[in-house]
Amino acid sequence: MGKPTGFKEVARKVEPYRDAAVRMLDFKEIYTPHDATHLQSQGSRCMDCGVPFCQSTNGCPIHNLIPEWNDLVYHGRWRDALDRLHKTNNFPEFTGRVCPAPCEGACVLGITDPAVTIKNIEMAIIDRGFAEGWVIPVPPVNRTGKSVAVIGSGPAGLSAAAQLNSAGHHVTVYERADRLGGLLMYGIPNMKLEKSVIDRRIDLLRAEGVTFVVNADVGGKDVNGVAVQTLIANNDAVLLATGATLARDLNIPGREGPGVHLAMEFLTANTKSYLDSGHADGQYISAKDKDVIVIGGGDTGTDCIGTSLRHGCRSLVNFELMPQAPAGRSDNNPWPLWPKIHRVDYGHAEAASRFGDDPRVFQIASKSFIRDDAGQLRGVITVNVDQQLKEIPGSEKTWPADLVFLSMGFLQPEHYINESLGLETDPRGNFVANKSDYRTSVAKVYAAADCRRGQDLVVRAINEGREAAREIDRDLMGHTQLP
Repeated sequence: MGKPTGFKEVARKVEPYRDAAVRMLDFKEIYTPHDATHLQSQGSRCMDCGVPFCQSTNGCPIHNLIPEWNDLVYHGRWRDALDRLHKTNNFPEFTGRVCPAPCEGACVLGITDPAVTIKNIEMAIIDRGFAEGWVIPVPPVNRTGKSVAVIGSGPAGLSAAAQLNSAGHHVTVYERADRLGGLLMYGIPNMKLEKSVIDRRIDLLRAEGVTFVVNADVGGKDVNGVAVQTLIANNDAVLLATGATLARDLNIPGREGPGVHLAMEFLTANTKSYLDSGHADGQYISAKDKDVIVIGGGDTGTDCIGTSLRHGCRSLVNFELMPQAPAGRSDNNPWPLWPKIHRVDYGHAEAASRFGDDPRVFQIASKSFIRDDAGQLRGVITVNVDQQLKEIPGSEKTWPADLVFLSMGFLQPEHYINESLGLETDPRGNFVANKSDYRTSVAKVYAAADCRRGQDLVVRAINEGREAAREIDRDLMGHTQLP
């Protein structure tokens, strides 16, 4: 620790987003340029903790060496900080942008004071690394002759591919979409994660020897279908990293028909059209001049809000079933657990800038969608609920709506891959694979991240991809040196 009194002398100050009124006019990233001097000062706030809980299971699932690179940044040793960061995290440019930072929730300083700005510093380290040309391809010196197929190019698939390739195995990643990145590419809008950031990292993986195949729907029956049995026969191991992409629906009266969409339908089409043509092709669901309702919160709901605002929606409301979280930790939510507190994300701030108020309405349940005689969506009927989520009589209300986006989380992986294999699933529909070895009930087939454990954070997907790679390497070689 470079400055023992830093946390006493320097107040927490995060790097700001671009002005809400300005950033709503485009799909460029919401972040402002990094200020090295400011971040060095913030790095000085990292305490000499006896036990750095930021690195614990509650803090960082990939066990980033956070105090070490905070101290290195404070001393201006950015290149060394990058090396420390890459020891545990294959893709800090992803986590630095989209991770909710459980490390900050577990920061020891956070017991009494605002936590260290860990996420800002992480993002700045990797962005500087690319800007300075420090991040270069490092192909393996020797090849093992073993081959592994990775199904899915999201954070778990990519991190597993990177690790397995570094061990010398021949790795091929199969992605059913036309672009690589999984939900990083099409599930997270461009203003939160610029797609060139993903492409840049994939170009590095290619240069290191990883092979990528797009438009390859493993287990699918259409023209892009690839037989999973063929991959098993032609490889020494197959890793399923398909994600939990089966979304929770809202089966209430009026659901069928135009105007009601799952959030991923909206976000995927928007990003694809933006990347293909800058929206000139019109192949997306436009919210322009529409009354929009987003049902469900979380990051995906916020992304629907931000995207609708950039289209130029007429009005916007966000329904949340649960009560509003408290401003500070409640007694049953102690440190170092993730703080379940009320937060204002980028989309909420943008909606307030545009319409004058936060768009969220809490403790509200949707009862039915209203459609006219032609079947067009006209509104949503709701009822308020109490703290126990019981409906409050007489609280019914009708809200105008031309578009409704359902953002209520994901249930489980899609099952056409495991059905053809006879793969065992758990009561929640996830692929059964022990975290100790990531093996499924089918020989040579492994599963990691959301398809194994359910919907979770990008950083946990990276962790499971790395751990699965280690266990696959151990099984193939009889030993492993992967972390």
